[in-house]
Parts: sequence; structure tokens; C-alpha cells
Amino acid sequence: MNRRTLLSTGMGAVAGGALLGLPTTAAALARTTVPHDGSTVYAPGRPGRDYTPVITPNGATLPFTIVDGVKVFHLIAEPVEHEFAPGLAAQCWGFNGSTPGPTIEAVEGDRVRIYVTNALPAPTSVHWHGILLPSGMDGIAGLSQAPIATGETFRYEFTLRQHGTYMYHSHRDEMTQQALGMMGMFVIHPRVPPERRPDRDFALLSSEWKVLPGARRPDPNEMLEFNVLTFNGKAYPGTAPLMVERNEFVRIRLGNLSAMSHHAIHIHGHTWTLVATDGGDIPRSARWPEV
Repeated sequence: MNRRTLLSTGMGAVAGGALLGLPTTAAALARTTVPHDGSTVYAPGRPGRDYTPVITPNGATLPFTIVDGVKVFHLIAEPVEHEFAPGLAAQCWGFNGSTPGPTIEAVEGDRVRIYVTNALPAPTSVHWHGILLPSGMDGIAGLSQAPIATGETFRYEFTLRQHGTYMYHSHRDEMTQQALGMMGMFVIHPRVPPERRPDRDFALLSSEWKVLPGARRPDPNEMLEFNVLTFNGKAYPGTAPLMVERNEFVRIRLGNLSAMSHHAIHIHGHTWTLVATDGGDIPRSARWPEV
């Protein structure tokens, strides 16, 4: 594992509705104007050519189509029969048949449209954690939008004005719905690729659960005594390994949507560098090798 990069999260800046902080070379890229609001967005980023696609161990990346220059995604909030580890399963809630839901992946400057269909027995909404967007798209049920009723679909649409590692999760009765698994990763790649792109780009989302012996579902009322800790919804020995080759340049993105706890992460036996946090990129001169 190369020590120059481990975690990639970054905060862009927005002023006057314009994209800021993008390198000037990005201005040469094709643009598309979205007719209904006049926003200027860049041509959709292309996986494999504009960025190294993220690998979500034990998970998947959400597919998309491009409609008039907009990346269109579909999420279904629904009950999920989930196996944490061999022999340990419970009835959870998630997206598109899994918890966490599939990773959403796009590029800074992309316009995204995300349809969320509610197949749960309760109203819900989706909050795009850490992403700069209009208030009406923020997914706070009862504040910025009405809850999505059972059987209904809500359309979220916004332009991505930053790059980094983010998350999405329920924001309606969130202590219950997140405790049952309604969460996922949202990765935004920089519009202009870095000098060296990673050979492997992994995303890990940690969470904590209370699953009592014989219980049909996790206990959403637990606040302290969690007994199942997971990466991407899996506990050992159900966790998939991070497969790399010697001398590859590796990035690991870490997100935490545990109900109550911070989780220190140790990358055992490797030397690596922390390159960013929720506060933004760490200057190269301030990065210390970690072991």
C-alpha cells in the first residue's frame, strides 16, 4: 500500500451559484445547460477514463443512465433480509436489496437526478450527508420536504459542486431507520484528476447494531450495548478482503454512520498517509506517515 494516500474527502466552495475551486483546465471541458433552471454543468464524467471506479467490498456501485446530460440514478428503499456473517441474519431496511445501499459515484460538476421510491411500511426521505445542494433537495423530512409516503417516488436533483467522500441516509425517524440499515456511500471524484490516480479505490462504511439472540430484526432503541460492528454491513468472517497487488497506489475511503460511536481505524502492518477529513484536504506539508 502506498503511503501517499488513504482517505479522500474534500469540501468545495459555492458562491453566487458558480463552481469555485475547479482548476482552470476544467473550463475547456464540454458543458451542458440544464433548461429548467439554467444551471451550467460539465459533461458527465466517465468511469475508467476520468476516474478510477470505486470498489465497495461486499457491495456494489449504483448504475446510472445519462438523459440530456444528467446522470440519472434510481434507489428503492425497502425491507432487506440481511446476513451480517454466516449464521447471523436479520430483517433490516436498506436500498436496492442491500444494507448499506449501493455506492453512488459521480464527478464534480455533474448534474445528478436521483429517484427514490419508498417500498417501506413507513414514510422516509434521503439526506445527502455533507453535500452542498439547495435546501429543497437536502432530504430533511418535515423541514425541507414532505416525507416520501409508502409507494411514492421523490425526485432529487442537484449539481455536484465539490469532490470527496460522502454518505447518504434516511432523515425521517432516522434513529430507527438508520439503525435498521438505511445508509450508503456517495463518492464524488474531482473534475480534473490528480497527478496520480489510485490503482485501487475502496469505500468502507462502518456501522453498529444490536441483534439479540433469536431476534427477527436489530434493536433500534439501543444506545450503548451494540454487539455487531460492521464494514459495509458485514462482520468477520463475512467481510470481503481488500485485494491489491504489490506496489499499487491504494486509496481507502472511510465513512461512519454508527448510531452513537466513533471508531478508530488501524491499518495493520502498513504505512499510509491521511490526506483529508470532513474539514477538507490536508496540505501535503502537513501529512504525517501513519503506521
